[in-house]
Amino acid sequence: MPTRQRRPWRPQMTKAEMGRGWVFFALYVLVFPWVMGWVQRAFQGALPVAEANVVYYLLSAVLVFLVFWTFLKHGFHLLLDWLPENLFAFVTGLIAAGVLHFLVMRIPLPVENPNNLSYPEQFALAPAATVVILVVLMPVVEETLFRGLLFGSSRRYSRALGYVLSTLVYAVYCVWQFVFTYGQVDFRYLLLFVQYLPMSLALTWCYDNGGSIWSPIALHAVINAFTLFFAVA
Repeated sequence: MPTRQRRPWRPQMTKAEMGRGWVFFALYVLVFPWVMGWVQRAFQGALPVAEANVVYYLLSAVLVFLVFWTFLKHGFHLLLDWLPENLFAFVTGLIAAGVLHFLVMRIPLPVENPNNLSYPEQFALAPAATVVILVVLMPVVEETLFRGLLFGSSRRYSRALGYVLSTLVYAVYCVWQFVFTYGQVDFRYLLLFVQYLPMSLALTWCYDNGGSIWSPIALHAVINAFTLFFAVA
């Protein structure tokens, strides 16, 4: 019985998209969070946090579609053309993320994850806005940048390099702002990156083995939905 051969990896972004994408990536990671923080401090009490975050991620998603339109459209065609591969990558990624997360959460850390408190508070104040951010907008923006751009760019040179960069950079990105959360610098919060490694690795696996960016977007949405459900349950 013949075995199915692995589909060869093909660059999915144009050079123009990569050029614009890296500029947007730098702004999204380094500039946008500080601008958003300044806006919230400047309009403290007058600007609801949840609604402000919806606007923030909605604008980010609009920019993602403007910058990466060809890539996202091509990814949709790949999803349909490679549907069995993408379904397999999605299901195995979801299972792996759950198992690895269970194991990683057994590791004692000196600090508590601030999201364990912030998610229930945000959901209680604005449930619809919180769901839209975590389940719709955030997956589209972050997967396009960290899987589509970062992994896709480095994967052309080395698959291992792509996995390492995409997984580690995203895990650190998820926690670096916690260092400044409580008005003082506490680098112990960087240790929380280990809690995001299972999710980040599963998302990278999903994209690499599925071939369409829409598979890790869907997986990210489902993982965030489970995270929110267990946080508020």
